[in-house]
Amino acid sequence: MIVSNDVQIGRLRPHIDRVFEVADRSTGNLSRAWDATRGAPVFTERGVYTTRGWTEWTQGFQYGNQIYLFDATGSSKWIEQARRSVVQHMYPHLTHTGVHDHGFNNVSTYGNLLRLMKEGRIEHTEWEAEFYRLALRVTGAVQAARFTRLPDALGYVPSFNGAHSLFADTIRSMRALAVSHQLGGVLMGEQDERINLLTRIVQHAETTARYNVYYGEGRDSYDVRGRVVHESLFNVASGSYRAPSSQQGYSPFTTWTRGHAWVLCGYPELLEFFDTIDSSEYQGPAYLATVEEVRARFVEVSRAAADFYIEHTPSDGIPYWDTGAPGLEKLGDWRSKPADPFNPFEPVDSSSAAIGAQGLLRLGRYLMKHANGDSDTADAGRRYYQAGITAAESLFQSPYLPEDADHQGILLHSVYHRPNGWDYEPDETGVPRGEACMWGDYHLLELATYLKREIEEGEYLVFFNV
Repeated sequence: MIVSNDVQIGRLRPHIDRVFEVADRSTGNLSRAWDATRGAPVFTERGVYTTRGWTEWTQGFQYGNQIYLFDATGSSKWIEQARRSVVQHMYPHLTHTGVHDHGFNNVSTYGNLLRLMKEGRIEHTEWEAEFYRLALRVTGAVQAARFTRLPDALGYVPSFNGAHSLFADTIRSMRALAVSHQLGGVLMGEQDERINLLTRIVQHAETTARYNVYYGEGRDSYDVRGRVVHESLFNVASGSYRAPSSQQGYSPFTTWTRGHAWVLCGYPELLEFFDTIDSSEYQGPAYLATVEEVRARFVEVSRAAADFYIEHTPSDGIPYWDTGAPGLEKLGDWRSKPADPFNPFEPVDSSSAAIGAQGLLRLGRYLMKHANGDSDTADAGRRYYQAGITAAESLFQSPYLPEDADHQGILLHSVYHRPNGWDYEPDETGVPRGEACMWGDYHLLELATYLKREIEEGEYLVFFNV
């Protein structure tokens, strides 16, 4: 990736405006056409959203898009529609014990609505605010209850695959535990045991950091600093680590870029959250006994992931779907030139960039804020921030925004499940392109809203302002 120091944030303003113009049109197309009895929209085929029954993990993004459209444009039609839809359709996600997706579904909806109410953007009605608070307390506790214990006070929220499976994705569902704790939520266990949600966040985050993220320390033959494995497998009887795995990447020994992006976004976001936590409210395990140790660890993980992203992403900041995808060698020196979503060998995954860019921005801002006169830390922060700006500028323009007025998606050239062949392939090359996905659309709007607020010097966008 070529990090541009020439791109100033204000230069993105017309592109951001264009993002929301496209989003208003495309979200309207989807809203008019979608039958909620089909479940949640997942990805488009020929520009039309379709579903893929798996865990319904995208429904919160569907209504979250409407909330961000209101956030950015003030359009009352979208906030009214979102409020109705959340009440009508989101309640099963609050008590779903079989998934790792609570942060995706419920913080994106109930959390964003409560945030807007706190910011004074929508009318404060106490019963409605308490409804959102209750939902967020519940979702965090339910997510925390899905827990696999490991020796030495480690443990994790397992994926929907089962108790043996730790996904990189789930680091971003720790948001649910964070807002639940912030709102006074607690998980009650056997014999009235009060399970601290901050502690459980740290347990999951440290287990993910140890087993899903690599640091170039010779752990195995493919230990490259900042590389992320999608899934770690454990023997649940003994608690021992068994092997890396990947559901959606090319292999356990390459890096599926969306799994990497979840780590790159999730840890800086938690870093910002723990920056608000006083030491008196934290009772951590011995390996991260203080809030200061938690922050230092999250910086370490975030910087490793950020450096890998910059080193293993094309020049414009848009990744291919897996850094070890076998067809990449046919593209030559693919890192030194912009990503080509129209190539006949391997698909681009723009959704990875939409997620990862936000992580780069947040990490960069955090490091600059906390440099404390250390020029190396400040310089690193500026580099990460500019990397986020570089990727965002690429995403906010052609060919990543649809020109087709009838398209139901917002962000083009995303990939869902390449190994399973779920993505629409428009021609004989067999390479998916030209389609959108619900998480890509959502994270593009979240990224654009984040930057719009930065440009306007508005309230800083965080998930925990509830």
